[in-house]
Amino acid sequence: MYTAVALLAFATPALLLAADPDGWKVSRDLAYVSYGAERQTLDLYVPSGAGPFPLVIWIHGGAWKTGSKADPRALRLLAGERYAIASLNYRLSHQAKFPAQIEDCKAAVRWLRANAAKYSLDPARFAAWGASAGGHLAALLGTAGDKFDLGEHTGKSSRVQAVVDYFGPTDFLRMDAHALPSAPFKHNAIDSPESLLVGGPLLENDLVAARANPATYASKDDPPFLIVHGDQDPLVPLDQSKVLESALGKAGVPVSLYVVAGAGHGQGFEKDPKIVPMVKEFLGRALRPR
Repeated sequence: MYTAVALLAFATPALLLAADPDGWKVSRDLAYVSYGAERQTLDLYVPSGAGPFPLVIWIHGGAWKTGSKADPRALRLLAGERYAIASLNYRLSHQAKFPAQIEDCKAAVRWLRANAAKYSLDPARFAAWGASAGGHLAALLGTAGDKFDLGEHTGKSSRVQAVVDYFGPTDFLRMDAHALPSAPFKHNAIDSPESLLVGGPLLENDLVAARANPATYASKDDPPFLIVHGDQDPLVPLDQSKVLESALGKAGVPVSLYVVAGAGHGQGFEKDPKIVPMVKEFLGRALRPR
């Protein structure tokens, strides 16, 4: 969420722990970029037992300026489902401007594929799931193909096989036009999260804003998408998900948009009993063994 407080824990070295009481083997603070920034790390949760396991990559929200890989929502919602979970940190907007954030996410995907055998992961079954700013980055992982691939492990693919996008921004330049009256700020303002991400006022950086739009890259070889958005979201208008749904549908990509009646920016999702089973069914179908 845009008001989230950054919870940055970098002091603990990477350590493979014994199975947690709930059945996870946990590796924390794994650097996915050699000699990289302290934010270029991930936590990996692997179920006990024989793999390889399909992987769900959780990308946190926080307006690209706050947030942490700690306590990934996917870990709680998918407990017992026999997925491995990777939770990413990435460079924030005050540390680096777009496209650094998606470059980090793609570097993490490539690192995970390069180390799949070590951690009992199935490299052919990766999904991305994020909320808010994390939903935006998960959607970019799904549509941007092999773009934004810089750094290490370039022989490995950064593509994913499924995307779950929780209320992610899509077309920054349309956000104010479709905002609810309760919107707490203007997205075109010089200090908005989107302007801070692209390095200046949106209207003066429209080309960068277009590069940051997942719909820009929609093509028929994109993976299936599940998009979930509240119709009373004051921060990311529902229209943002409709833009992405339309672009994916026109490209021939399997996509489903589920609108949560009465829900805000993630608030109210827990009251809808259909969402979690829907996500589980979607992932189970998209990541089934080939």
